[in-house]
Amino acid sequence: MKTYSDFLQILLIPMLLFSLNSCSDDDDMNTPPVEEPMTVADFVASNDNYSSLAAALEVAGLTATLDGTASYTVFAPDNDAFAAFLADNRFSSLEEVPEEILTQILLNHVQSGEIRAADLSTGYIESMATGAASEENLSMYINTSNGVMINGVSTVENADIEVANGIIHAVDAVIGLPDITTFALADPTFDILVAALTREEDYTFVSTLMSSDAPAPFTVFAPTNDAFAAFLEEMNFASLDEVPADILATTLSYHVVPSANVRSTDLTDAMVVNTLIDQSFTVNLGDNVVITDASGRTSTVIATDVQATNGVIHVLDTVLLPQF
Repeated sequence: MKTYSDFLQILLIPMLLFSLNSCSDDDDMNTPPVEEPMTVADFVASNDNYSSLAAALEVAGLTATLDGTASYTVFAPDNDAFAAFLADNRFSSLEEVPEEILTQILLNHVQSGEIRAADLSTGYIESMATGAASEENLSMYINTSNGVMINGVSTVENADIEVANGIIHAVDAVIGLPDITTFALADPTFDILVAALTREEDYTFVSTLMSSDAPAPFTVFAPTNDAFAAFLEEMNFASLDEVPADILATTLSYHVVPSANVRSTDLTDAMVVNTLIDQSFTVNLGDNVVITDASGRTSTVIATDVQATNGVIHVLDTVLLPQF
């Protein structure tokens, strides 16, 4: 026979179950939704000041790349930077930029992996862009002497913005695809070389080394400022202005190899290299890459493979002298 206590338990059990379920429902309602971590693509899409960059990524098909799990470092230009880029290149809108060019320009703002501003130092790094001269990635010149400047044209305004798949550095200008003159102008190591290239009004070196037309691509063996200072002393010139125009033009031409993008891995021992003038020099491989010029002097390659869209630069510690 059921007792009073038995009936009480029967009544209390469903009430207890209802109470437990109610508490569980309340807990679910009070738990905040789990937010997905923000990717590079999310950051760009969620900031009105980067609407031009977002549109460009869509056109180039790069949104999905920057929305994935792989890590990237992105130098991100804002809307003002894109407006200036379009105006400077005489495009009335983003849609007028050829898709392949736009894709490479965007990739020129991207590096694989996470690179914080403190990890950057003055020198060359690689972007993910490529140019017509080579399948190798284009170089970027980073100058950290006063903040962070890229290729002499774009400055980091806001560094180390962390997202789930990398680091974003906000920059004030679009970083265009570099030709050989881009690095000559951006890198203060080549200040005297630039002065030499531009000394005479009738010199065509600058326009030639900016071009992607034949005889591009070029391989340029570029002497440093110290190399030029030693050259002036060796030749008994008090300054660059004292060098006769024909000697200077011949010397500069002797450092340019036409119709070839010769990277360091393409160099071989005893390789004879023909230059813009009807003279050659010889490459010797050992502990260092050493060049013997037409005058029997030697120069050491101290940096290699600065890749531009229309050629590659190798840096020399001594000016090469042709036969005059």
